[in-house]
Amino acid sequence: MSPHGPILPGEPGEPLEKSEPDESAGAGRPPADRPGAARLVEFTVDLSSHEMLRRTHTVAALGAGWDPVAALHGEQEAYDLLYSGLDAEQQRLYEELIAAGVLPRRGGGDAAA
Repeated sequence: MSPHGPILPGEPGEPLEKSEPDESAGAGRPPADRPGAARLVEFTVDLSSHEMLRRTHTVAALGAGWDPVAALHGEQEAYDLLYSGLDAEQQRLYEELIAAGVLPRRGGGDAAA
């Protein structure tokens, strides 16, 4: 018996209804179809309002001076610099990674030159 309320389906001490077959009759059925099996309950949580609040705080933390276009240009420049000045073996591996689709092709590879 549940300590916080009435007896729930499938708990010991629950009276069996006369119309239910005995336990051995349900042996071939999946557990959810057996008499006294726990029933699933749909549980949904709407986090839309929390997500909007999170985005609002994120944009507020970035401040009024944040320029997303400049941030993207800076990121592109950083990637170009990262893959520039590679020796022959590094360049070969870089090209293999691009061909495999692991890395996108970026710039000319000579940002530091």
